[in-house]
Amino acid sequence: MIGMSADDAALLSPSLSLYREIDRDDWARLAAGMAQPLSETEIVQIRGLGDRLDMDEVSQVYLPLSRLLSLYAKSTKRLGAETSAFLGDADSTTPFVVAVAGSVAVGKSTIARLLRELMSRWPDTPRVELVTTDGFLYPNAELERRGIMDRKGFPESYDRRALVSFLTEVKSGAPEVRAPFYSHMRYDIVPDAHTTVRRPDVVIVEGLNVLQPPPAPREVAVSDLFDFSVYVDADPAHITQWYVDRFMALKSGAFANPSSFFNVFSHLSDEEAVKTALGYWNDINLPNLMENVLPTRHRASLVLQKAADHKVERVLLRKL
Repeated sequence: MIGMSADDAALLSPSLSLYREIDRDDWARLAAGMAQPLSETEIVQIRGLGDRLDMDEVSQVYLPLSRLLSLYAKSTKRLGAETSAFLGDADSTTPFVVAVAGSVAVGKSTIARLLRELMSRWPDTPRVELVTTDGFLYPNAELERRGIMDRKGFPESYDRRALVSFLTEVKSGAPEVRAPFYSHMRYDIVPDAHTTVRRPDVVIVEGLNVLQPPPAPREVAVSDLFDFSVYVDADPAHITQWYVDRFMALKSGAFANPSSFFNVFSHLSDEEAVKTALGYWNDINLPNLMENVLPTRHRASLVLQKAADHKVERVLLRKL
């Protein structure tokens, strides 16, 4: 993949045996005998702008992935119960936390929503909650105060301590934990609005920078609180095109809403809109991808590698 360092290539190389490398056909065969639980209408509702998610992709890629995650969650819960029994304590097993990481426009939000629906259909994980790290962005007013509004999405634009605190409560077994709510329409945190997590079987955390190491050696990394992590990977050139395509779709859709923060873009010509999208991509999102997001890929438990058509062509699963 473009942008892969020599060290990263070595980590992902099957010859070093850190990952099981599974091509699309072999991975799809894992779905044999699994019933497709989602209707075509449900898949359309889950699908994000620009994603080409269809019944085949769900059945061949994400259904077996959801089963694997459910098995991991079941095994972790069993280990927790056995540990409690060994210690003579009451079972205090906490939610299984799954991270979904990757670039802007790579499709991670769609994958996170899809996994939430699929995992909830397996008997071992009926209660699944989804939290996005957008809720842990600093409010726009605070970003403006710090002079980093143009770096929204970079690690420093997030309240990392609040996110660590939230996940610590989840993994400590708190009966109810609340996360701030972010509105993409307003492009800002909504005051007094929250997403509430009430000790489900699984919590899926989706975000750009969730696999980053801690900023200082003695601090807790967000990734320390995950049980499993998925990195959605693609060639940056493909992601660039997906970003532009999504921007163009939003221009005639969500941006047309007078209440949208981005309503000003709805009146651009197509040529102006492409130029604007590429400006945002090249000035903000691509540097963030190359400097902060892509370098964390090797920390993932599983890597989904997408082709130009958004289809997953290879799966890398870290060996236990």
